[in-house]
Amino acid sequence: MTALTRRTVLGAIASSPLWLQTAWAQTSTLKISHQFPGGTVSEGDFRDRLCRLFAAEVEKRTKGGLKFEIYPGSSLMKTNAQFSAMRKGALDMSLVPLSYAGGEVPEVNIGLMPGLVTTYEQGYGWKKAEVGKELNRILNEKGIVVVSWIWQAGGVASRTKPIVEPEDAKGMKVRGGSREMDLILKAAGAAVVTLPSNEIYAAMQTGAMDAALTSSTSLISFRLEEVSKALTTGRNGAYWFMFEPLMMSKATFDRLSKEHQAAIMAVGAELEAFARKSAQMDDAAVAAVYQKAGAKVVDLTPAIVKKWQAIARTTAWKDYGERSPGCAKLLALAEKTL
Repeated sequence: MTALTRRTVLGAIASSPLWLQTAWAQTSTLKISHQFPGGTVSEGDFRDRLCRLFAAEVEKRTKGGLKFEIYPGSSLMKTNAQFSAMRKGALDMSLVPLSYAGGEVPEVNIGLMPGLVTTYEQGYGWKKAEVGKELNRILNEKGIVVVSWIWQAGGVASRTKPIVEPEDAKGMKVRGGSREMDLILKAAGAAVVTLPSNEIYAAMQTGAMDAALTSSTSLISFRLEEVSKALTTGRNGAYWFMFEPLMMSKATFDRLSKEHQAAIMAVGAELEAFARKSAQMDDAAVAAVYQKAGAKVVDLTPAIVKKWQAIARTTAWKDYGERSPGCAKLLALAEKTL
């Protein structure tokens, strides 16, 4: 920009009405990235819908002071780059499984710890419990603000036989979704495959992977019924519960006015009820989707969940607790919610 052009622009701002100067200073457009299929406010994957509902309501409450651009399907950046980008202030917001950042911040793997959360009530109870407060503190320290607490139960899609009992996984190539899930699968005799949920379909289609644990919503949204012959649901209980929050870069959050920060946190909290209801609806809906496709559908019993939990205590929980004092503290606080 030349000096003359710069003077012209600054002069135009200075001579404009006060309300226009205020709007110029306060209007911000924030980017929200996620890995899930795109839709609309009323149709599609509920995680994409939640982002759209959030964007619309915050824009309304801030009278257009905050606007949002939503990038579904990892169209803005790769899935595994999102958490790091938020920490650096290079991405404003993302809805992403927290455990994907476990290689960067080991403590966050508590968000997909097998058998540690077994009900929605317990998971959502973390927000106000000591474990949630400590997790929030750690994330803040790492440059992340949790806007909406979102928990999802999950199941197992398989190209061959259902994986129900631990021994069913023996000899199969299975995707767990976190280091800790992989540990219980290895203990059960499986070979583990590591990749984000939006890459499961291709891996199962080619035979590079036999089965995958993922959320009920992802089991539907990524059309895994097309490459599966069996499904183990999480509708009657699960040892696979994932924390997949809507998060914001603390660098972005700190730049906003107090009013805009308050609007973001209020809307984020209000949408948690929508997230919980939607996830539970998908837990039930996934069975019908797979049955229609001709897959064998089975459920877990409380006794089977306890078998997986027993393996988790001696493998995943033990490994996680020994990784750092921070991990040990989080695990101890989480166990208080059991």
